[in-house]
Amino acid sequence: MTAAQAAWTQVSAFAVSYAFSILGAIILIIAGFIVAGMVEKWVARTLERFPSFDVTLTSFLSKTARYAVLILVGVTVLAQFGVQTASIIAALGAAGLAIGLALQGTLQNVAAGIMLLVLKPFRVGEYVEASGISGTIQTIGLFATEMKTVDGLYILAPNSSLWNTSVTNYSRNAQRRNDLVIGIGYNDDIDLAQETMLALAAGDDRILQDPQPATFVSELGDSAVSVTLRYWTNTADWWQTRLDLTKAAKQAFDEKGISIPFPQRDIHYLPIEKDTAA
Repeated sequence: MTAAQAAWTQVSAFAVSYAFSILGAIILIIAGFIVAGMVEKWVARTLERFPSFDVTLTSFLSKTARYAVLILVGVTVLAQFGVQTASIIAALGAAGLAIGLALQGTLQNVAAGIMLLVLKPFRVGEYVEASGISGTIQTIGLFATEMKTVDGLYILAPNSSLWNTSVTNYSRNAQRRNDLVIGIGYNDDIDLAQETMLALAAGDDRILQDPQPATFVSELGDSAVSVTLRYWTNTADWWQTRLDLTKAAKQAFDEKGISIPFPQRDIHYLPIEKDTAA
């Protein structure tokens, strides 16, 4: 009984001594969760006012603000009970450094993902080429980017590989240029070939007239004269226009008797004189 009474006395004394600390800690925790939720919503609403700001990055930053408030509340609650928070903060810093070194590659992808979402070298739905891979962007995450190739393959590319290299975006600009090069025979009429190609460009509504299409002789090859048609189209029409115009040029050249020669080479045999002395 004496031991029980002593224990009860100690518990009572502890409760009396830390009653206000416990009550204050409870109040701080409740208030901390409320404030953390309010800060998260405020950050999200503020960033959503900027249409160019990515939804993924908005969610990430708002969650980061929430957890930052909760960590601050936790340190304050520990201080209520006389705990030396300086040592705890130092321990958290050391743990964060160790985790950062262990997850160096992952954190590098996160940093690259944030930069991709902020600077936007590509967006969802655009066709890009980077690090030897190409495809249409499906999703831009904090760790990796999902892409889909033209033949339907799925690609998951780490963000660091897309950030630390040159990116070619085929969809960003509204207009694209194309050079359609066709080789004709040396005996064919070059002016007729150029007029035919310009007529094809004028008859296609997808080809822009500003800047105007142009034709020129781009090369005198071994077996053909290369005639080039340079024109501009809207980016969305570029690929199909190239395919249709190539077919139309071949059919028009056939109708007008303009040949598209195969690669050929002239070989001359020189007779070797016999040695009369032999």
